[in-house]
Amino acid sequence: MAAAKPMTKGQILDHMAKKTGVTKKLAGQFMDEFISLAYKEAKKSFVIPGLGKLVVSNRKKRMGRNPKTGETMVIPAKKVLKFRIAKQAKDSVFGK
Repeated sequence: MAAAKPMTKGQILDHMAKKTGVTKKLAGQFMDEFISLAYKEAKKSFVIPGLGKLVVSNRKKRMGRNPKTGETMVIPAKKVLKFRIAKQAKDSVFGK
């Protein structure tokens, strides 16, 4: 059984334009501005109600292994960006 392909940006914009009664170009501008706002606000955490939250998380330093040489090494601590899925989204996709 072949896996279904995810929607492309063009397909998403086409769908949003039809559902909201605006042009595809306007839907694209809205989407681009929404994404830009999410990037800007992510440092404080950015919530998309009903979908999830974009948050900055601190990853601790840890031991790792170089896959090429097998040598053990320390992977330094760093900040990473995570998306936490809302319970409502999980329930909607997988059922309760």
